[in-house]
Amino acid sequence: MSKIICSAAIRGAHKIVDMAEESYEEALKKYGADQEVSFPNTAYFLPIIYSMLAYKVEKLGDMKDIFQECRRLLPPLVTDNLWLPYLAPALDSGMATFFAEEMYEAIRYLNEPNFYTKTEDPTPDNIWLGAADDLIFRKRGVEFVDGTAPGFAAIMGAPPDKEVASKIALELQEKNLYIFMHDHSNGIRMAEQLVDNGVQIGWNTRLVPFGQSYTTAVFAIGFACRVAMAFGGVKPGDYKGNLIYNKDRTFAFVMAFGPVSDEWYANAAGAINWGFPTISDYDIPEVLPTGICTYEHVVSNVPHDEIVQKAIEVRGLKVSITKIDIPLSFGPAFEGERIRKDDLFMEMGGGRTTGVEVLVSKEMDEVEDGLVTIDGPDMSDIKEGQNLPISILVEVAGREMQSDFEPILERQFHHLINYVQGIMHIGQRNIMWIRIGKAAIEKGFSLKDIGKVLHGKLHQEFGAILDKVQVKISTKQEEVDKVVELAKGVYTERDLRLGNMTDETEEVFYSCTLCQSFAPSHVCVITPERVGMCGAYNWLDGKASFQINPTGPNQPIDKGDCTDPTNGYFTGINEFVNQASRGAVPEVSCYSLMNNPMTACGCFEAIAAMLPQCNGIMVVNRDYMGMTPSGMKFTTLAGMAGGGMQTPGFMGVSKHFMTSKKLFLAEGGLKRLVWIPKILKEEIKDKLMERCKEEGMPELFDMIATEEQGETEEEILKFLKKVGHPALEMEAAM
Repeated sequence: MSKIICSAAIRGAHKIVDMAEESYEEALKKYGADQEVSFPNTAYFLPIIYSMLAYKVEKLGDMKDIFQECRRLLPPLVTDNLWLPYLAPALDSGMATFFAEEMYEAIRYLNEPNFYTKTEDPTPDNIWLGAADDLIFRKRGVEFVDGTAPGFAAIMGAPPDKEVASKIALELQEKNLYIFMHDHSNGIRMAEQLVDNGVQIGWNTRLVPFGQSYTTAVFAIGFACRVAMAFGGVKPGDYKGNLIYNKDRTFAFVMAFGPVSDEWYANAAGAINWGFPTISDYDIPEVLPTGICTYEHVVSNVPHDEIVQKAIEVRGLKVSITKIDIPLSFGPAFEGERIRKDDLFMEMGGGRTTGVEVLVSKEMDEVEDGLVTIDGPDMSDIKEGQNLPISILVEVAGREMQSDFEPILERQFHHLINYVQGIMHIGQRNIMWIRIGKAAIEKGFSLKDIGKVLHGKLHQEFGAILDKVQVKISTKQEEVDKVVELAKGVYTERDLRLGNMTDETEEVFYSCTLCQSFAPSHVCVITPERVGMCGAYNWLDGKASFQINPTGPNQPIDKGDCTDPTNGYFTGINEFVNQASRGAVPEVSCYSLMNNPMTACGCFEAIAAMLPQCNGIMVVNRDYMGMTPSGMKFTTLAGMAGGGMQTPGFMGVSKHFMTSKKLFLAEGGLKRLVWIPKILKEEIKDKLMERCKEEGMPELFDMIATEEQGETEEEILKFLKKVGHPALEMEAAM
């Protein structure tokens, strides 16, 4: 490894550790050793330190041991007459750098609690978001599991001007990468360049302004460490497992612009530990031989119009891009884009006008593949602020197409339309809503582009069952009304068909091992009455997925003999799960929280946990950030239920499963439910009230406590006794 780079990295590490330790000494005098320190709302403490050392930094005094570890890791400064193997000392200095920077940033949160927004998106007076809390992390980390986001680019500094910055950001977005932005080049910061050029930044557009200084690089590396622990089952302290996991599974790299300081070299050396190389536009020494990273470690002098492609090549990232012939950029990075009032050209549906979307299957001779028609005014025919009704009728045909697949294909409309830059899609069916931005109109957007997207992407993703796709879009009220009536009939028929399916009527269930790349022992079993715990896959989704990709993550499981209908033990399921988990999970119950519960990766919508004093079960959804009666927040509970482990009394569940007749069947079913957050109770209110009536206890709905009745088990027990909750009279669950 280059002596110049290693010398600079070691010098930079010494400077950073000195700076952080000085900050620590000042904080110690001001607050005392017992002062609590943390990144906001996380169960991972200071995640790099926690993942590498299994050390929980909870108070200022805890930092003393870590600074001693930093000093132990720091090699001597390199001199002209000191010749060593440079790679190992440089990597050690990089690790010391990250430990010190994490503590420095934790102290910054203590000294300046409002320095960062601690939100998903910038606020009007502050664009710097700071470390992702666990709510953001769980939401975004899932995308690293399912491949929606293959990795991230950690940007240090800024390109020479805002046009180049915007072009590079867009190119990275089109590759579906997250862009984490840090520090400045000669006082210029890339996030500020993007804002100045009218580019929307924040987690929702994958352009994440972490912070103004190089020390915020730990927010990016810490995110990667948390992915390994939360979704990969890597234990805190298993530093080798975490580093290898990220090298092999998180495709990240550092992209540095402008002059490289000693401190940047130190951070680059730290990133190499994780297998993340550095690509720079500046004239610095290169480190080309392989060793830690997949290919080169440091590549320099890369022109701006080649830097994205070079970074992807060096990191060994394989990106699958299918170009859609529309005038706007297209990809998952634009799915979270907001079209705000000042940016709005017009809107359709959403209560402003009539809006409906529906997909139906036809005979082969009834569909002309690639046909996209617009009946009524298009964007070029109206003025700004002139809203239109809209119907989107997609007709498909295929030899393998089945009516059961229609809702699965129709659900794709939401994210596919959102993938178009400058277009915002909300809702589905006849409550859909589309907002068109002014920028999209300026680039020549037409409603026909929606048809092109749906035609091209449905073919690409569902080509195994589709042979033909045609799209009919109307903006005439009378024609839209006709499609609404057609759609209502289709929706009713579908709902009846799905509602009549039970676990007893079907002999085949489906597996989902999509998350095994992150949690190798996890196998999800999807049944007609148990949706995947991520909430994204139901039984029909599994069936369609297998038809489309017979060797994919959704495999049919012959459920075999039912040896215990209460717990949900099936011979075929146990055989499959044992094999698919490589023997890690020999037995799984489909309906029990206490007996061999189903494993989880970490992508669950909610977590169920037993409350022993209440003789009942609580469920908390990931959107609830408060304390629960278990004495743990969602983020802590996630560590108990995730990582592919079976932990009796803790289990990931979907919101849909909350109103299933198979919910906690082994523990007594719905009558065992004693606490859920108010936000979740309101969300599933209608279906939950219906289930309470089916149980013969319509009053049960009001007996289920929320945080309004209490956040401790003692408070909830008092409430349960007051209302006479049936769980108190049931057989002991533990």
